[in-house]
Amino acid sequence: MDIQATLPAKGRDLRLDLFRGVANWWIFLDHIPHNVVNWVTTRNYGFSDAADLFVFISGYTASFVYAKLMLDRGFIVGSTRLWKRVWQLYVAHVLLFVIYIAAIGWVALRYNDPDIINEFNVAGLVDNPIQTLTEGLLLRFKPVNLDVLPLYIILMRFFPPVLWLMLHKPDLVMLASLALYFAARQFGWNFSAYPAGSWYFNPYTWQLLFVFGAWFVVRARRCQGISIRDQVAMAVDRRIGVSGLRIDHDDGRPF
Repeated sequence: MDIQATLPAKGRDLRLDLFRGVANWWIFLDHIPHNVVNWVTTRNYGFSDAADLFVFISGYTASFVYAKLMLDRGFIVGSTRLWKRVWQLYVAHVLLFVIYIAAIGWVALRYNDPDIINEFNVAGLVDNPIQTLTEGLLLRFKPVNLDVLPLYIILMRFFPPVLWLMLHKPDLVMLASLALYFAARQFGWNFSAYPAGSWYFNPYTWQLLFVFGAWFVVRARRCQGISIRDQVAMAVDRRIGVSGLRIDHDDGRPF
């Protein structure tokens, strides 16, 4: 299939770091009760909050970084790099999960407040520790406020084929994402949670923001952008020194 996309120029975009950092700080401030500072966050205005911004920027960044890699080194290499990142995120989540539970347990014992265990949804570890820990490793058991990272892990896990298709048919992928969103809302699709209920951040619906961020990278034209075709040609040029072949950039065949 023909590649139909335009990517931004290579290099680190510090604006992404800035707004992702702002989104993380806003998420932190929004979870502190009776905090005057959180009145400046987007939670109080419009229809979105910092979590929406974080998911959009995450999709934008994932496409910004891994689309170039997938074009340069192929689908397999791009996918393995993405899944390597997913593994790093999963390890970080498990570490945070353990520290979180230990911290809640210590506070409950230190201040003789057993109700805090129920308040932060970790009581299952006392009643059924093996099953609860197992479900935690499977991302089905999530204590209070540990919802965003599992969502990000799931979205990144299934992103490689989405990104590959988007590089070829970006508008079609965006329409499919919209269709999945409305289907999930209509039919109540969601991931199950342990011990009951479903995910607070439904991956079937939140994927829309993630995919929209990725679509924005590969579809929107920027003044200093480099087209996909040019990047493919640049990647081919780098291979010429290795293969000793001259390449016709119009059809990609040696002659």
